[in-house]
Amino acid sequence: MVVLIPKVKSPKRIKDLRPINLCNVMYKLVSKVIANRLKVILQDVISENQSAVIPCRLITDNVLIAYEVSHYLMNKRNGKYGVAAVKADMSKAYDMVEWSFLEAMLGKMGFSRRWVELVMKCVTTVRYQIKVNGTLTHQFCPSRGLRQGDPISPYLFVICAEGLSALLRDAEEKGLLHGVKIFPRAPCVSHLLFADDSMLLIRAEQQEASTLHDIVQLYEACSGQCVNTENLPLCLAPIHAIMKEH
Repeated sequence: MVVLIPKVKSPKRIKDLRPINLCNVMYKLVSKVIANRLKVILQDVISENQSAVIPCRLITDNVLIAYEVSHYLMNKRNGKYGVAAVKADMSKAYDMVEWSFLEAMLGKMGFSRRWVELVMKCVTTVRYQIKVNGTLTHQFCPSRGLRQGDPISPYLFVICAEGLSALLRDAEEKGLLHGVKIFPRAPCVSHLLFADDSMLLIRAEQQEASTLHDIVQLYEACSGQCVNTENLPLCLAPIHAIMKEH
């Protein structure tokens, strides 16, 4: 059963409402067992660019790296190339995940077919009713999305986000994107992922902005995710203008 909680005083659009729902007890027991088994091996299949919800990793690690890189960007005064940072926020991230993309990612990572089928059964067998003004609507079946509050959902979302990380690493290996080094012997940082938020680092060039734009569009088309462009920070306006022009 889903209840819609207003996020603003006078909601006028669906996005102004936050859907809240609970899983039944029996399902949550099954999901918790699956989540406990899955999280043991996540650190072996998820890149170090992601630190959220991964056991043995702290999201503050990526936060500290982001601060160091931001400090470098703000104080850079010379060098052959300019650099730019793009903060991308996925709109309705959990609700937009395409099930076919999730299934493909699980298979690509090497999970057995039996395990993939078990996970997808948990994801796809949900039925919803929405409570509006004290009355319940008819039951309906979703065609995509992950349930917030489900023990397994954060881990599945991280697996989906690994698709974006893989695309960025591939472009970096091909020389199409270049990350940021805060000094010559430092490791190169091209992206940092914080669950549904990400920090993308590129050279401030038309070609790299176009490549990043294409990668984000490809990820959106495959995963169902959609970058929220309504509230872009002013500091990112120049790079967004380049991408928009393309």
